[in-house]
Amino acid sequence: MDTFQGTSQHAFPGTSEGTSEDAFEIRPFEIAVPQADLDDLRDRLGRTRWPSEAPGQGWSRGTPVAYLKELADHWANGYDWRAREARLNAHPQFTTVIDGQRIHFLHVRSADPDALPLLLTHGWPGSVVEFLELIGPLSRDFHLVIPSLPGFGFSGPLTDSGWNTRRTATAWAELMRRLGYGRYGAQGGDLGAGITRELGVVDPEHVVALHVNGGTTYPSAAEDDPTLSDRKRARVRRMNEFMAEAGGYIAIQSTRPQTLAYGLTGTAASSAAFYYEEAAAWGEPEPTSVPLGIAQFTVQDIALRRDEEKINNVVRWRDYDRGGHFAALEAPDLMLTEIREFFADRR
Repeated sequence: MDTFQGTSQHAFPGTSEGTSEDAFEIRPFEIAVPQADLDDLRDRLGRTRWPSEAPGQGWSRGTPVAYLKELADHWANGYDWRAREARLNAHPQFTTVIDGQRIHFLHVRSADPDALPLLLTHGWPGSVVEFLELIGPLSRDFHLVIPSLPGFGFSGPLTDSGWNTRRTATAWAELMRRLGYGRYGAQGGDLGAGITRELGVVDPEHVVALHVNGGTTYPSAAEDDPTLSDRKRARVRRMNEFMAEAGGYIAIQSTRPQTLAYGLTGTAASSAAFYYEEAAAWGEPEPTSVPLGIAQFTVQDIALRRDEEKINNVVRWRDYDRGGHFAALEAPDLMLTEIREFFADRR
């Protein structure tokens, strides 16, 4: 969605003070990508200059040409954006300006007026699309608020720098206040996990509980630590292998995110900038006492409970053998059960 724009219509007042473009109103939003943009994308895909590659290298040096050709053909000739656009527009969407930044979000209210509001936060390189399979069933139990991260998709482009985990969590707290929710729960994965946890620091008076998939810390143990179980050792090994062999994108996004904008389009650079801002703000996490549930899906998720408990009030820990790091996409059935069980008695 990073290359697309949408339209805002029919403004109605929010509950906060305002400024500039949207005057802090909450405006209904509809995705309406110009056909010229879709035609331009297909044209550029068709004119790709493909590099050569040594035979037999597979994925050892990066994405194979044959794989990317197949993917490009799918985007140019097989993917139906209008169908996806219609599916997204089936859910109520809005924009509002918080801390000078336009924020796009889905707001799907439950038929149960007493349902607990639940804030869902995606990661990188994701979007609100991560939660599409969960919206229908979860909205029977919760009022759902699903924002696009600042600088991502329709919450872009960025108007200034400094949008890290803390600032985003503070904006989310204001969003929930602006929507009239005095008590709410929150869930997130990947970057969304860190933002969700931070809500326990910036808004503990209003957030009743937090849930993340994947965890909020990196393992502090060595792979040969004799106190680790085989599964925990596999998690440490997974982290070490990932950082050695697949962490190149983290390095470029944490140091030179603007470089990506020239090879990509739309909000590519502003979404990558989240890593840059977080690297600049790196420090010892501030502890939070808000109840936190953690679900891990295979050893792709690398956090260790003993690290999490140093800074979090961990009240639930589940470890699944199916799914992956983007669990809402990869195992929506498990995520649905996990969220329902965790928040069941927190209304």
